[in-house]
Amino acid sequence: MPIQLNEQASQHEEGVHILRLHDSFLMRWLYFGIGVAALLLGILGIFLPILPTTPFILLATACFARSSKRFHVFLLTNRITGPIIYEWCVYRSIPRRIKRWVYLMMALSFGSSILVVSSYWLKLMLVLLAIVLAVLIWRVPVREIDIPVKTN
Repeated sequence: MPIQLNEQASQHEEGVHILRLHDSFLMRWLYFGIGVAALLLGILGIFLPILPTTPFILLATACFARSSKRFHVFLLTNRITGPIIYEWCVYRSIPRRIKRWVYLMMALSFGSSILVVSSYWLKLMLVLLAIVLAVLIWRVPVREIDIPVKTN
């Protein structure tokens, strides 16, 4: 999945146009600020069970696509964020194995948080947040990945 970049647009081989810098200098700074904040929240989401990572990374990518070619290329070529962005831009879905992994990580993080918290109100809040997040993830379309079959 090579990504080719030129001055006008960042275009994947299937024709996914990503990079379109905004004409206004002020709007580029606004997009850049939102992109940095979203990226920081995405990084925090790696460690905090309540914050999702992927939506913030996608938001940061969209903001950097309108504000900064350098940051946008960094996210697209990063070994961790690049495949997430590519998958969403091309297919608007996530692979089933990733969705299963998300459910497992949610169960572990919310389950451990519920066990650690002593207040029943906080436990109830965590359960409700887990349910809402699970429903939101359930609604994201799934893409079946073709696994090559070896023939002898």
